Parts: sequence; C-alpha cells; structure tokens
Amino acid sequence: MSVTDVPGFVAAGIHSGIKASGDPDLALVATEDGKAVAAAGVFTSNQMTAAPVLVCRSHLEATGGAASAVVLNSGNANAATGTVGMDNARAMCALTADALGTEAESVLVCSTGLIGYPLPMDPITAGIPVVASALSGEGGMDAAEAMRTTDTVAKSHTAVRKAADGTAFRVGGIAKGAAMLEPNMATMLAVLTTDADVSSESLLVALRHGVARSFNCLTVDGAESTNDTVLILASGRAGPVAVDALTDAVTEVCRQLAMQMADDAEGSTKTIILRVSGAATNDDAVKVARDTANCQLVKCSWYGEDPYWGRIASEAGAAGVVFDPNTLTIAYGDHVVYANGEPGTPHRADLTAYMKQRHLHLNVDLGVGSGEAEVVTTDLSHAYIDENSKTS
Repeated sequence: MSVTDVPGFVAAGIHSGIKASGDPDLALVATEDGKAVAAAGVFTSNQMTAAPVLVCRSHLEATGGAASAVVLNSGNANAATGTVGMDNARAMCALTADALGTEAESVLVCSTGLIGYPLPMDPITAGIPVVASALSGEGGMDAAEAMRTTDTVAKSHTAVRKAADGTAFRVGGIAKGAAMLEPNMATMLAVLTTDADVSSESLLVALRHGVARSFNCLTVDGAESTNDTVLILASGRAGPVAVDALTDAVTEVCRQLAMQMADDAEGSTKTIILRVSGAATNDDAVKVARDTANCQLVKCSWYGEDPYWGRIASEAGAAGVVFDPNTLTIAYGDHVVYANGEPGTPHRADLTAYMKQRHLHLNVDLGVGSGEAEVVTTDLSHAYIDENSKTS
C-alpha cells in the first residue's frame, strides 16, 4: 500500500544521523531504471518558501515536467536558511543524481522538520549513497517511515482503477503530516506514483484536483507551513489512461492520506468531518467551515466531548456571511442540537455516546442557499500544547 506498489518505482528509507534519536530520517523514491518520467507538483503558497520547494519548482520548469527521483529528509526543514539553504537543497539533488546515474535537474527534493536551522549536510552527504544502494521494490514503507517527524505512524495508500480498455493501473502514495495543518496544504510532504502513461500536464490537472479536495480541505491548527509539497511521478508502465480516471484515483489517494493525517494530528483525540450547507455561496460555506474548524473554543469542546452548539452558532454568526439565525441547523450525525432558532432536544444518552467516537460528523446548514463546503479538522488537547511548547 505505497509508492512501490506501482510498477516502475523503487524506494528506501534509512537513518543517516540527522535525528539524534536514531530514527529513520532520509528517504528516496526513484524510477526503477533511473530514467526521468512525467512528473508534477503542487506546493505551499507561504511566501516564506523553503529552499527545497524553490528547487523543486525550478527543476520541474527546467525539465518541462520530468523527474527520476525524489530525495527527502526529516528532522530539519531547510527553511529560512538563506543562500546556504538553497546550496544545500541543490547539493542533495546533485548527490542523489550521482548515486543514481541521472541528471541533477531530474531529482526533486523535500525537507521537513524544524524551521530556521541550517541543514546538517555531513550525515546527508554520507547517507545519500547508502539510501540509494538500499532502493528496492519493497521499500515504500521504509521511505514513509523516514519522512516522519512528530507523526506516530507512517501514512500510505494505493488506489487501483481501470482504463477504458480494461487495463488496471495504480496510484500509490506516502505522506507525512501531523501539525501545522492548514490549507493551502500543511506541514506535509506527499509523494505519489502511478503507472499510467500520461503527460506532465495531465498529471498536474489530476494532482490539483486531488489536492483541492483533500489536503486543502484539512486544517488542524490554522498554520500553513513553508515546505508543503505534493509530487507525482508516472512510469507509464500501464499504458494510456484517461485524465478523468487518473484524477479519480489520485483524489482517492490524497483523501485517504489527508484523513490519516487528521487521525494522527498532534495530540488529537477527535477527527471531525465538518460540512456546511445551505449557504448563499460556496465561498460563504468555506468561510463558516474554516472559522468553525479553527476556533480554539470549539476545538476544546470537542476534546471535552461536549456538543456545545452555542460556540458553533457563534462562529457562524461571526464569519461575516449572510444567513438568518432562525434557519440555522446544527447536528452531530443524526443528532440535531439546534434548529429553528431554538436548542434541539436530542436523546442525551445517544448524543453522549456519539461524542465519544473518534470520527464525528458535524453538519451546519445555514438555510439560505445551495452553497456548501467540507473540511476535516481535529480537537485541541493538552498534548498538542506539550508537543509545540518545545523545539527539540
């Protein structure tokens, strides 16, 4: 269930010495034969853009959308590191290219971890030949492990679809992400592979669609990272595939990875699928959904398993969108807690039991139009504060 479930790709992950803990911290995903294939990427919109993101964009532009490998390190973001950071990101690509016998511009690079600290190049320089020599068709989950920072589990998924001629093709993905999760994307890295034979332009169409309906619908703490990157490479082994079929498969993988991130978010005990409907416009629905999902008071009530509809109604009212409070409906699953301008009368024991679940479906209907939106979010616990009150 990873990038190496897709024919044409190999991967590996090792401990190189970036992390003092001894945990894996250097990953590599590459084409099986070392040749460049169609590729595309979607990146953070944070103006404090990390060096690896800038290098990825530059390489994809220089190659016309082609790549042979992605090298990734965890434990250090190589962000806010100036000219030296750019030199180090390029050096990671050059070292990987030397190890694989390919061109540096066909190598993409990702980093994740602490922001504002110089990248420790000695262990990376020594580790890249080692991780390259470990590449295998079974190494996808090793790469996923080496991408982790505060993640407690590696994240992966594979989707299988059929082309018009009945031929099966695959999209596999690995990802990391547990905090600083807010569109556009998150403190997250994801690498996807497919054996579909498609152009880089078609890959980008599919990837943008998938990201818009997954990672960009995820918010944990309202913080957007400097390093967010989602990349996809296509080996072409399965033959031509329609863009619609590819988009469907890519979207499934992205959505599954995004949900795994929510379930593993730092300190979270609840994952909330928050759907706003009945808004005057889709944009209004998005505004109410995001404001509610990022409200610390609402998040704390979820942690306390309290269906406190008053906080949710307050966020809707403060969102700056038009609606009539008398048409507002708020429900957790099938349990209506507010409707027609009055508190609801759900069965207390059933509602209490529902609020104890890991996954909660919160439905907010504004009752004024057809606009709708959905976000995935989490609660706010003591453990999140403990995790983010230290840098080492």
